[in-house]
Amino acid sequence: MSGSGAAHLWLLPEHAVDGFAGALGGTRLLTDQERASLDRRITPGARRRYLGARLLSRYALTARTDRPLDHWRFTRGAHGRPEPAGPAGDDLRFNLSHTDGLIACVVTEGRGCGVDVGPTPAPAELTAHLGRRLGPAERAELGRAAPGARAALAGELWVLKEAYLKALGTGLIRSPGSFSFVRRTGERGRDRITVRDPRQPGADTRWWFDLLYPGPGHVVAVATEHGGPGLLRRTDLSDLSGPPGLPEHSLTRLTTA
Repeated sequence: MSGSGAAHLWLLPEHAVDGFAGALGGTRLLTDQERASLDRRITPGARRRYLGARLLSRYALTARTDRPLDHWRFTRGAHGRPEPAGPAGDDLRFNLSHTDGLIACVVTEGRGCGVDVGPTPAPAELTAHLGRRLGPAERAELGRAAPGARAALAGELWVLKEAYLKALGTGLIRSPGSFSFVRRTGERGRDRITVRDPRQPGADTRWWFDLLYPGPGHVVAVATEHGGPGLLRRTDLSDLSGPPGLPEHSLTRLTTA
């Protein structure tokens, strides 16, 4: 598969997970290990988000390849990031994130990717303690923000940090304060988010970041290797009305610029 082209983002509201899972056969697609992990979740919400995320990854990969939903098996990288196993995955990369109310999955071909979703405005605890996990310029930006805007900015910075670390494959093993984000005005007056990373020469041109607000309570960041404006395709999912199979039922397709 070619590394060029769009990144694809799927968003699944938590309230739609039960219908989504029912249409895909419930837990039948999960491995024994995944079922055991599901059983260890204590609360109904945690179990719902875990199941929704595992099914959404298969659904999104099937949408990009037309392979059956039960085709997918996964391996883990050095830091635990899941990847499609063997020739089934070809050149596909994917990443998952979920928080209360929303599950997200991004898929690319031949390029790194990461996604993170969080609440907006950020909880007071995150806003209060985020400073030590930011770079100096980011701390200054957060400090200058008006009190009413500070929690929203904190939410944006955190999901950007997480999406980038997940795209690199390290997760929070690496300190979020070891790199920083800058907003620059690009073509047609649009702001572009770039990363300054001393450990990754050329990261500012290698990585593209999209920041989305799919609803009043959530913010989503997507990091795409060699991405660009207009190359993120977003699909919002609701309950599926058709039988298990290719994802073509009850979809609202939205494309970001």
